[in-house]
Amino acid sequence: MVKILIIEDEEKLARFLELELKYEGYEVEKAFDGRSGLELVKSSLFDLVLLDIMLPGLNGIEVLRRVRQSSDIPIILLTARDTIVDKVTGLDSGADDYITKPFAIEELLARIRAVLRKKEVNNEGQLKDILVSGALSLNTKNREVHVNDELVYLTKKEFDLLHFLLEYKGIVLSREKILDRIWGYDFYGGTNAVDVYIRYLRVKLEEPFGIKIFHTVRGVGYVIKDEL
Repeated sequence: MVKILIIEDEEKLARFLELELKYEGYEVEKAFDGRSGLELVKSSLFDLVLLDIMLPGLNGIEVLRRVRQSSDIPIILLTARDTIVDKVTGLDSGADDYITKPFAIEELLARIRAVLRKKEVNNEGQLKDILVSGALSLNTKNREVHVNDELVYLTKKEFDLLHFLLEYKGIVLSREKILDRIWGYDFYGGTNAVDVYIRYLRVKLEEPFGIKIFHTVRGVGYVIKDEL
């Protein structure tokens, strides 16, 4: 059974998450401050940690940094903040993902599944280098992309964008989140850059092969999902 640790000082929220996760079949433990949460990570075996940034005693970013000194356990940050600095700091410190409060439980569950899938693939040796969606495959090691076994050349930015979308296959990523991850928090070109590069990828990967890879969610962003 997958075991999840919730480190969250809002006890009502922590209890709500505990009930929802247990309903989904996960085993759950809770901690209400950074220091006790850190001790639990060190002393027990967990498959994933949900970590709030604003914690008493030891804030979530510091907990994350200390965990990363000795463990690559998947960590999803929970934060009431929605600033670019918080996002970048969390990701640069080793977080696998983040979600901003308030959030829909369905989105959190989807992100948990995505992070756990990524961990599972990473534990399967060479498979960690390959991301696949239908006829499309991306090799993270040699930075090659194939469609129907045909090599397709992508620029660095196109490759990075495709890689990010494939990592979170099945999850809708907002233009803002894509922009933050691929272009960086100091990019001032606007979210239109995301649309432009999605178009580049469609021209190279969809149109020549008659397939659908990138799905637009109006007013939100993009998602890659396997064709039915």
